[in-house]
Amino acid sequence: MEIKVGVQHINREVVIEATESPDQVTKALTEALSNDGLLELTGERGRKVLIPAKSIGYVEFGEENARRVGFGTV
Repeated sequence: MEIKVGVQHINREVVIEATESPDQVTKALTEALSNDGLLELTGERGRKVLIPAKSIGYVEFGEENARRVGFGTV
């Protein structure tokens, strides 16, 4: 599922194809915000993204089964 995270004072969003479900991301975000910690997301290919909770402006969830276009092995 695609997740977009808007970071305060940054023009570009952080976009990641996450392996977590929306509920798992919401829970991790809630914990990070309550502890003033880091939001940790893991991508489909093992890429990890850490974002300081106090810098998060918004989190947007995309389609869970987005249709992929292109020539590649998935």
